[in-house]
Amino acid sequence: MSSLAEAKQKNEWVEWGKAIVIAIILAFLLRTFIFATSIVEGDSMDPTLQDGERVIFNKFVYMIDEPERGDIVIIHRPEKNYVKRVIGLPGETIEIRNHKLYINNELHDQTFLTEDAKNHTGSFGPITIPEGRYFVMGDNRSISKDSRNGLGFIMDDEIIGKSEFVFYPFSEIAKTR
Repeated sequence: MSSLAEAKQKNEWVEWGKAIVIAIILAFLLRTFIFATSIVEGDSMDPTLQDGERVIFNKFVYMIDEPERGDIVIIHRPEKNYVKRVIGLPGETIEIRNHKLYINNELHDQTFLTEDAKNHTGSFGPITIPEGRYFVMGDNRSISKDSRNGLGFIMDDEIIGKSEFVFYPFSEIAKTR
């Protein structure tokens, strides 16, 4: 084999090596700062999200913006991550009476809930959300551990991302709502 052919082959291996290193670095950066995955544990978000489903969540969105009412968020706690829906924003007053949600004394329609879930939402509040905190609940209100009964108010820095897509099981691939 001539030295020209050897040099060409060596150059090709160097180029492949560079491409692989760049791909690994990009994957690391995307996973660290942009997107990650989480597994839904339990039935607290049923029927929106099912136990065992895997979701892709957007980590970047809350670096430049704040959570909005209705967002399905990933909450990081030392013992585990939780998947819940943002119901109340900082400074708002939340109350649930007669199975209906009131925010600042105005009735708020929860179109993402089934009638059964609405009817299993017990009374709560009124309670005012402190600044820099959020009020979250699961969509399966009768069994959800959330801001009403164990998680308390959620701090800004505990919300690590917004759920974007269910990617597993493959038969359930969809954008989260």
